[in-house]
Amino acid sequence: MTESFAAVEHLLAEHAEIESLLADPAVHADAGRARTLGRRYAELGQVVAAYRAWRDATDDVEAAAELAAEDASFAAELPALQETAAAATEKLRRVLVPRDPDDGRDVILEIKAGEGGEESALFAGDLLRMYLRYAERRGWKTEIIEATDSDLGGYKDVQVAVKARAGATDPADGVWANLKYEGGVHRVQRVPVTESQGRIHTSAAGVLVFPEVEDAGEIEIDQNELRIDVYRSSGPGGQSVNTTDSAVRITHLPTGITVSMQNEKSQLQNREQAMRVLRARLLAARQEEEAAAANDLRRSQVRTVDRSERIRTYNYPENRIADHRTGYKAYNLDQVLDGELEPVIRSAIDADEAARLAAAAS
Repeated sequence: MTESFAAVEHLLAEHAEIESLLADPAVHADAGRARTLGRRYAELGQVVAAYRAWRDATDDVEAAAELAAEDASFAAELPALQETAAAATEKLRRVLVPRDPDDGRDVILEIKAGEGGEESALFAGDLLRMYLRYAERRGWKTEIIEATDSDLGGYKDVQVAVKARAGATDPADGVWANLKYEGGVHRVQRVPVTESQGRIHTSAAGVLVFPEVEDAGEIEIDQNELRIDVYRSSGPGGQSVNTTDSAVRITHLPTGITVSMQNEKSQLQNREQAMRVLRARLLAARQEEEAAAANDLRRSQVRTVDRSERIRTYNYPENRIADHRTGYKAYNLDQVLDGELEPVIRSAIDADEAARLAAAAS
């Protein structure tokens, strides 16, 4: 084995250890631990497969080279075998680049109307539909946690939980692995329904993506550090839709993070949903602190923590979608808004992976 792949040894040992653990019925009594081990096992399985393919390919090259020294007819096979070995080497190098440990997590995605008033709220609704359709194509489950409607049928603010299909273990197929790049400002250019002169306007909506906390104990929250306010739920325009104080607003005093919830009918249900979102936001805040202190290899090169960054433009007159981070551009905006988001997200994944590989090689 070459020196550059010496790190594989301990990964092979870890893979074997997890395989043994997963064979123990007692491990599956803790669903959270079994799920975490399953994801790590799937991730390491890619390393094991790539390593074995690389080892077989390099062995074939060495054997053919020895035989070619005795019989010139074997020399003709060398170029093809060397090409296979080179591809296997590159594949192994790619899977050895550390991936985001949260890739397998589910997410809570929030869309907020921004500049543009009602037009921005309508665009927020279009984005929500795009993500719901994309999740449907991926076989993911979605749940609207909280929504504040606008007068014309859009959303001032909407939060949706997105969960991977049951049994999914490959981190690359995780919801966070794909949707984490969506955070930022999404700009739309089109003629608003409120525009009587047919002029094109520019407005924007913000998207926030948080990895969901799988185990409540993962993020410890001191109840003494929470301020909990209750009030009556309200609908579009502020009209009352509930005669009891069922809506809940929770403020985490140390960080100032505030979560409001009013969609559920009971105060207890709204409080549980608010805590769910609060834990996700606290996890995201912790990750941002860690990312700021991390080296370039661990930090995502595409997913920025600057939520004010304009990441994408949706141009309706030209039917154009453009991602400003990756340079991706296509003229199928109607299809993207109908959920065909995969090529756009893939451009972000590829750009991030290329940057990580470059950092690993430097």
